[in-house]
Amino acid sequence: MQSKAITFTRPLGLTARGRATLMALGLGLALAMGQAQGAFARAAPESFADLAEQISPSVVNITTSAVVAGPAGAGPMVPDGSPFEDFFRDFMDRNGQGGEGAPRRSEALGSGFVISEDGYIVTNNHVIENADEIEIEFFSGKRLKAKLVGTDPKTDIALLKVDSPEPLPWVPFGNSDTMRVGDWVVAMGNPLGQGFSVSAGIVSARNRALSGTYDDYIQTDAAINRGNSGGPLFNVDGQVVGVNTAILSPNGGSIGIGFSMASNVVTKVVDQLKEFGETRRGWLGVRIQDVTPDVAEAMGLAEAKGALVTDVPEGPAKASGIIAGDVITQFDGKPVADTRDLTRRVADSPVGQAVPVIVLREGKTETLQVTLGRREDAEAAEVVPAAADKPEEPKQADILGMTVAPITDELKQSMNLPADAEGLVVSKVDVASEAYAKGLRDGDIITEAGQQKVARVNDLEGRITEAKDAGRKSILLLVRRAGDPRFVALAIE
Repeated sequence: MQSKAITFTRPLGLTARGRATLMALGLGLALAMGQAQGAFARAAPESFADLAEQISPSVVNITTSAVVAGPAGAGPMVPDGSPFEDFFRDFMDRNGQGGEGAPRRSEALGSGFVISEDGYIVTNNHVIENADEIEIEFFSGKRLKAKLVGTDPKTDIALLKVDSPEPLPWVPFGNSDTMRVGDWVVAMGNPLGQGFSVSAGIVSARNRALSGTYDDYIQTDAAINRGNSGGPLFNVDGQVVGVNTAILSPNGGSIGIGFSMASNVVTKVVDQLKEFGETRRGWLGVRIQDVTPDVAEAMGLAEAKGALVTDVPEGPAKASGIIAGDVITQFDGKPVADTRDLTRRVADSPVGQAVPVIVLREGKTETLQVTLGRREDAEAAEVVPAAADKPEEPKQADILGMTVAPITDELKQSMNLPADAEGLVVSKVDVASEAYAKGLRDGDIITEAGQQKVARVNDLEGRITEAKDAGRKSILLLVRRAGDPRFVALAIE
């Protein structure tokens, strides 16, 4: 599908009447100067209608379903002997929900977009996670079943495939690195299950990180709500520059702070999922932290740049001679700004590639050749301590103003949680805490911290420690309430 650029004709986006008004207010000189010089920025669009018409056929609604065991005691709560007791029992039986713990089918909605005429579709991993059926609804109303090609939970990207008898309308990826703060963008998707919807805004910020290892988010004020997940963020040329993934909100609704995973991250993931069905990221094999100004001063460094090596387990780095205390200043011929920069560049490098790494050690630089391993293999091979060596897991703990505990069958029943619930359940929230102020409540389930799954109290404590060691002032939690996910950032200092 050919991209079609929109041409904007009105300088500064003002009507003739608007310009006359400004002239009357004594601003005519400034306006005239702006027109004479040919405004540096692109004028505000008169309409997004042509762009929306062009790209809408490539955007899809995604419906997923899965059979889950119903929680014991699920359904309306009515007192024994109530005149409504028989009514609700008959209602539940008619709708196939009778019986405690009876299996039920759970459905979820999301968005996506077609990236090739032969039916490859990109969406968020959390849209299709654990689904046993995935149905795609196209703008034309046509529906097709989709199969899962592969997922990458670390960037929350999933690749689907449908078989269509005719070529499908599709959209190309654009270069997210060329987007500037203030550029116009358009978000499309299925917000709140309402069907195809378009919203417009600007790039509010770039290179946002939400505590994930590979984060590179475009922040936008284009309205993004639940159901927009997995939908595309377009530039005005009809190219995808981001995948709408998350919102920050005190109440779960759009307040003009939405995040889209940058296309230059997504394209690398999609290429690997298409080729291998999984990701294959490079792995250096070091634990690192940022070089802060005080660390730089203590080490006699001229600048607070690079990545300070804190530990070197068995792996490529150790085999090449990197040691704890080294500061990695260059990787594969390019300067290293900080830990995030190094981590992403290593991950983007081919597995098995030998790359030069320059380290600063005791005031002198050394160049070492490191043959990169594969991160996924390293993570799978992490040694789990024997049961006798594990520290005793606390039944519950007070963390960040919340009382949290691992989910047990007893808690599922007492708190009416879904049978398939995983993570840490919040049993109490201090009303004076930041967690309470940001909307966390009893019964919420924390499934991820720092974009890593948590199932034990020790997991959450470990993620907080890692964030502190990395110099972060807050940690991002993925919280689910009634199955709906949202991110909440809490201070850890």
